[in-house]
Amino acid sequence: MSYNVLKDMDLFTKQEEEIRFKNAPLAVRMRPRNLEEFVGQEKILGEGKLLRKTIIADRIGSIILFGPPGCGKTGLAHVIAKATNSKFEKLNAVTSNVEELRKIIKVAGERLLGGVKTIVFIDEIHRFNKAQQDVLLPEIEEGVISLIGTTTLNPFFVINPAIISRSKVFELNKLAKEEIKRVILNALQDKERGLGEKNIYIEDKALDFIAEISDGDARQALNSLEIGVLTEAEDTKGEIRIDLALAKELMLKKSLKYDKDGDEHYNTISAFIKSMRGSDPDATLYWLAKMVYGGEDLRFITRRILICAAEDVGNADPYALILANAAAQAAEFVGFPEAQIILAQAAVYVACANKSNASYLGIKEALSWVKEKDTQPVPDSLKEASYKGAKELNRGQGYKYPHDFKNHYVEQDYMQEKVRFYFPADSGYEKKISERLKEWQKTVQKKI
Repeated sequence: MSYNVLKDMDLFTKQEEEIRFKNAPLAVRMRPRNLEEFVGQEKILGEGKLLRKTIIADRIGSIILFGPPGCGKTGLAHVIAKATNSKFEKLNAVTSNVEELRKIIKVAGERLLGGVKTIVFIDEIHRFNKAQQDVLLPEIEEGVISLIGTTTLNPFFVINPAIISRSKVFELNKLAKEEIKRVILNALQDKERGLGEKNIYIEDKALDFIAEISDGDARQALNSLEIGVLTEAEDTKGEIRIDLALAKELMLKKSLKYDKDGDEHYNTISAFIKSMRGSDPDATLYWLAKMVYGGEDLRFITRRILICAAEDVGNADPYALILANAAAQAAEFVGFPEAQIILAQAAVYVACANKSNASYLGIKEALSWVKEKDTQPVPDSLKEASYKGAKELNRGQGYKYPHDFKNHYVEQDYMQEKVRFYFPADSGYEKKISERLKEWQKTVQKKI
């Protein structure tokens, strides 16, 4: 009797899963079932690659999969689940907790005594706090479980370093446009899980548009496609047509992968700064546009333009810092969207300006001297001498006022030990500064 009850329960569970699967979004139904169905990520799943070989050999250890949404992280985890003989336990860090985690670990330990390994898949593992992640550590260390964690954030920033050191990290990239098109066409042709039972025609321009605007996110592409198919009426031929106009309705705004406090934030600002430093105005405008479109903080952008104007342009074009500062104030006064025009002007000017980092290198070297060497006392001639009693202390005695001399220059000691920190570049306005310093040096040598 008990056997029949269990059998009925298994049947009910299977039927329930089938119903849930049929009603799941297209992106869920079309998850790959094996490596052959998996689209993209050739750099880690291509023939002969380490991850592919470990999946085929069923020798998966603890791994972390990270990359943007819709690139195949969860799909790859499901491929592993179907390929392994280990027990596969799935958790979502958003809805799970330590108690549930401990129960799974306990069962995994008991299961291991019977010779069966356990893989624990944790989706969005970055949502676990440090204490929750620490629960996993001893079990990974002792081999009680193998961990598969997925995250959209750089794991080196959000996951316990001890877990990282015991795992292999694999980075997945956003899918290329042609790969997104493959995913869409697979869904349109698949009669079992996709939309193949329906009579659907998609224009090439519509297919290209969806693939382009989804920006490498297969989930968004498939979900948008499904909405179009479910809401569009059949024509007189019984055909559902997806043309460019409908595609534009489905994809109202490009799905830009830009997190204002994560990896894309720092990578994009890094590319922006390096493009200005590298004198490429086109790349500068592209990365600026990405930040503006992604909703980046106005002050964050203006600060980086100001810093670049001082650090990388410097005295080769002193006007760059003046313009950048004026742009920072004007942009904040005007606000978005018009502020983007002001930011563009300042960023392009900095990108196209003569470059010199001589001032930046100079202050770095000077700070190093101050930090590491004996501090030089201020020469008596340079000390403050405006107070009563300064003369008795020999303050300011012997100081030569430069404006009393020809060309407003006179040789005198401004440091007790002369050290050179500033080496002006031979470009832009700084070339003139270099020539002026050389002329002054010649004057000193003539006197000697």
